[in-house]
Amino acid sequence: MKSDSNVLDFKFKLKQKALENNIVLKEEMLEKFKIYKDLLIEWNEKMNLTAITDEDEVIVKHFVDCLECTKYIDERSSVADIGTGAGFPGIVISIFFEDKVRVTLIDALNKRLIFLEEVTNKLDLKNINIVHARAEELGINNKHRESYDIVVARAVASLNILLEYTTPYAKIGGKCLLMKGDNCKAEIEQSIKALKELNCKITNEYTYTLELLNENISRSIVEILKIKSTPVKYPRIYAKIKKQPL
Repeated sequence: MKSDSNVLDFKFKLKQKALENNIVLKEEMLEKFKIYKDLLIEWNEKMNLTAITDEDEVIVKHFVDCLECTKYIDERSSVADIGTGAGFPGIVISIFFEDKVRVTLIDALNKRLIFLEEVTNKLDLKNINIVHARAEELGINNKHRESYDIVVARAVASLNILLEYTTPYAKIGGKCLLMKGDNCKAEIEQSIKALKELNCKITNEYTYTLELLNENISRSIVEILKIKSTPVKYPRIYAKIKKQPL
């Protein structure tokens, strides 16, 4: 059982770290993030959800990092999180918007989805849909294809590959927010063909810094606008995407 001082310490640190990046968290959000963190650590002992388990690192590298993309999402949007893993950034988005945003979490590993069900139940997140599927297979399903205002993904694949996984889900005029590290410039240069093939264009690259102890971590969010419909042949099957990336 965590002491009250430990709980308050976690909430204080998260609130302050979020403020450093101009993100304001309410008390109800802080409480949900605390429960989320506890569940993540608990379940991580049974399955491999994250290599990041230190509390300060979870606060900065998971929560504050994922909160950054909320700056570019409008309330009442529909959001698809491709390859959500332990719920990053989809669960974080849902907590922040207090059920005002409809979030669909998509992942191919069923045991992760069991964890996500537990989190959504414990946090009483009502506007979340959890889907067990491979991204490239669900992307041809008419229920999901070109159905979302916003598509997010974090730590899934290099940008040229990630575009093929994500852009089919976005509505025409919708956008993808793809979270990347500090090698983003090189990935963008390698994605010129993919952007053209998939009828998309980069409209912004939002850069920001995460501060953890004496470490400054450079991160980027690449904003992609869907100009017109994705060609029917995309996304291809996994083997083709891997063997012949766009």
